[in-house]
Amino acid sequence: MTEEKSGGSFLETVKTVIYAVLIAVVLRTFAYEPFTIPSGSMLPTLQIGDYLFVSKFSYGYSHFSLPFGWPPFRGRVLADEQPVERGDVAVVVLPRDGKTDYIKRIIGLPGDTIQVREGRLYINGEQVERELVEDDLRTDASGFPQTVTAYRETLPNGVSHMIWERDDRSSLDNTPVFTVPEDHYFAMGDNRDNSQDSRTSRVGFVPRENLIGRAEFLFFSVDGSARLWEVWKWPSAIRWDRLFHGIG
Repeated sequence: MTEEKSGGSFLETVKTVIYAVLIAVVLRTFAYEPFTIPSGSMLPTLQIGDYLFVSKFSYGYSHFSLPFGWPPFRGRVLADEQPVERGDVAVVVLPRDGKTDYIKRIIGLPGDTIQVREGRLYINGEQVERELVEDDLRTDASGFPQTVTAYRETLPNGVSHMIWERDDRSSLDNTPVFTVPEDHYFAMGDNRDNSQDSRTSRVGFVPRENLIGRAEFLFFSVDGSARLWEVWKWPSAIRWDRLFHGIG
């Protein structure tokens, strides 16, 4: 191979790599961005160690949707007038600090009233239907056993999903009536007694521009039983039954 051909081959390889990186950046910025689940606030829908894709285009774009929040601008662009549906699982930016990503389920839309009484969710004064599924023994973050009750909850628009309740007497099971302001949303975790969400002052109502995107599907999941260097444990640590599942 001549020196000229060798140099040309190297430049072609560099160009290919640059194109691939640019395509990946564009897809991540405007189409789908990967996220991982670090906490159990969305159990049983999402588990710690799940990896998922979030569609950035579902809600249009705000400066929170873009890398490093640049360019800065107010509101959203390329969005439908009401792109968010009750029951969506969405990644949002924590309003109080403008940088921490949370993943929650959208329960309340602008103008809705939301309340929890004795563990039961009320939307616009109507009790949301829930059906008992099972009692399950689990271990908490400290390794202690606890019984959680699984229910299937059906929102007024027909979206049905699983929730967990330890009991109906925890601090988040009785709330005042919240009225969702214009251009804001009310978000809750599916693990109802173990979620920092719009019921708490730490989160509160989520502004429309703080939406990053809608969680679409799982592409990977690990149970944490294998360290990075324990290659021989990787196959057993993968939750194969959760791969390539939609999120709802």
